[in-house]
Amino acid sequence: MIAIFGRYWPGTSPLHRMDPRAKLLLAFFVMVVIFSAQSFWGLAVCAAFVFGFFACARIPLVQAIRSVGLLFFIVVVAALFNVFFVQGGTVFFHFGPIQVSEAGLYQAAFIGCRLSLLLLSMSLLTLTTTTLDITDAFEYLLTPFERFGLPAHELSMMMGIALRFLPQFAFELQTIHRAQVSRGANFSNSPWKGGLHMVGSLMVPLFTSAFRHAETLSLAMDSRCYHGGVGRTRLAPLAYGPLDRRALAVIVVMFVLVLATNFIPR
Repeated sequence: MIAIFGRYWPGTSPLHRMDPRAKLLLAFFVMVVIFSAQSFWGLAVCAAFVFGFFACARIPLVQAIRSVGLLFFIVVVAALFNVFFVQGGTVFFHFGPIQVSEAGLYQAAFIGCRLSLLLLSMSLLTLTTTTLDITDAFEYLLTPFERFGLPAHELSMMMGIALRFLPQFAFELQTIHRAQVSRGANFSNSPWKGGLHMVGSLMVPLFTSAFRHAETLSLAMDSRCYHGGVGRTRLAPLAYGPLDRRALAVIVVMFVLVLATNFIPR
């Protein structure tokens, strides 16, 4: 089985058995810890803990990387922006307004590592938690804001639908690409022109399929007389169990170690 972002990886590990609401909160805490890292030493500590979480969940690292493979273009784009817009230190390349310097390369590598860890940590949440549990947990945590007019149920339903469709879109993208190749499509003659042609030939059928799925889902919800979750079973009040408390203790240790690395001279 190939892991895709948004697809559940069945298992009985401690991470799988955690309360989804506590798991969602702890995932956001992990994101805060990763953002608090100000050096590669801090990112190394974060990487050690994130890979340790994957080992605890018994998810192979190769599958973890595959789960976020389609999202790594975000990392590449962010790194390129830092290469060309952050200047300082030794200049390695200069051509007109384009300049690549030591500070730009350092910042690009740092941002690339940070974003990769963020993607992996959020992928761990979707791999160890079913879409329905994530949706219910998200709605539960947003419920207190309903008194201020926030549509908690509608927002959680939108997120659940998006997570459910991500694996489907990835599968359909692969199917469309294989269909184009089997019909004799060749995008290797001109990288620039061929690349644009490939994007157009893949995105148009993909968006058409997305609108078709959205219309089918809308008709299904109307036919079942959906009324915004009225009468739906709600989650019991959140009570942190032993697994949740241990996970929180691990993340607190992770946060303390990351803060300590920020004082190490570069």
